[in-house]
Amino acid sequence: MPKNKGKGGKNRSRAKSDRNDKRELHYKNTDEGQEYAQVLKMLGGPWLEAYCFDGQKRLCHICGKMGRKVRIAVGDVVLISLRGFQDNKADVIDKYLPDEVRTLKAAGELPESVKLNETEDGGDDIEFGSGGDEVTVPTACRLCKSACVVGTSTLY
Repeated sequence: MPKNKGKGGKNRSRAKSDRNDKRELHYKNTDEGQEYAQVLKMLGGPWLEAYCFDGQKRLCHICGKMGRKVRIAVGDVVLISLRGFQDNKADVIDKYLPDEVRTLKAAGELPESVKLNETEDGGDDIEFGSGGDEVTVPTACRLCKSACVVGTSTLY
């Protein structure tokens, strides 16, 4: 059998070249029944629960082609297509990156109350402490491995 020398085929190199390109920003089309939404909960498989900015919570389905290529997490802003025959269900069309969400906010498409989920881009949202406050934590008991009143340790 031939020895594998590379790291994938022609599709891998094609996918790498597409990553750096700036993609076109898609605005919602109200004539086609589209709406912006923020993901509240991933339900498993292609289903998620999203809060639409028209004030309703909807059960949304990630279409097959998008589900295999785009990873959606809780807090992401997505574009959904409303179903004409089921008002409480919708289909996810597109996922917006954090810089695209900022652009939509600046254009007035999204309400100002939208919080960005920037953990993918390495945003500076992480807060480790309030700066020097003492926290007393009970130490674990050697016998039962639970937090007994044997002793306490102080963390700074």
